[in-house]
Amino acid sequence: MTRASYYRRVLPSPPAIDFASDEGQKLFREALPAGTMVGFFMLIPHFQTQLDPAYCGLATLAMVLNALAIDPGRTWKGPWRWYDESMLASPKELKKIKDEGISFGDVVHRARRAGAEVEAFQTSQTDVDFFRQSVKKCCSSDNCHLVSSYHRAGLEQAGTGHFSPIGGYHGERDMVLILDVARFKYPPHWVPLTLLWEAMDTVDKTTGQRRGFMLISKPKRDAGLLYTLPATPLLCLRRAPKSRPKPCPEARDAAALPSP
Repeated sequence: MTRASYYRRVLPSPPAIDFASDEGQKLFREALPAGTMVGFFMLIPHFQTQLDPAYCGLATLAMVLNALAIDPGRTWKGPWRWYDESMLASPKELKKIKDEGISFGDVVHRARRAGAEVEAFQTSQTDVDFFRQSVKKCCSSDNCHLVSSYHRAGLEQAGTGHFSPIGGYHGERDMVLILDVARFKYPPHWVPLTLLWEAMDTVDKTTGQRRGFMLISKPKRDAGLLYTLPATPLLCLRRAPKSRPKPCPEARDAAALPSP
């Protein structure tokens, strides 16, 4: 019996706007003078398609780590050091992720283990205004990328939980550019920031925790230390960014993950 197959999906528009459409290109041109497309030019050379339908978190993380020029410290292929999904999980872990997916806390843990600095926020611990500030901050920087964990249904898209990096922000329209790593499914697209927030403000049924977003940047410490420092537990900050960080409920499980 022949198994059903698909060649991409039609992007639900509205609410999304295809990046390559006339309107999508217009949004891009309008956002450039505001300086909120800096991150786009850092990410786009490393834009990749996830190698498996369940590898969105790993593909997003590999893309961001390469954009930040974080050296993995070990070879990928031949003499080259580079990130792809296989560099972020062991074969056993890859199989488990393929079967079960990956949690918000797991992605944060793997980013820190790779040597990145990560600020992680679940929607229950912050608000849409702080999310907007964070989007502006990262989209205006060449050393900060924002990764969103959201449920596709909130954007009227097919599928469930998903990870992708945010590539830009249009202030006047209050829209974000999602560089969707499931490129076999949907193209890059603009969506209203408030709608993405609502899609993030959903519960991952596997963990019982709300989704959210993370700010990933290159550490200022000596690169030579990146491969000797132990992984730090996942921290979630409360609404006030300067408040004392408290461990997320997922921190205990994330910290216990084996090294790849």
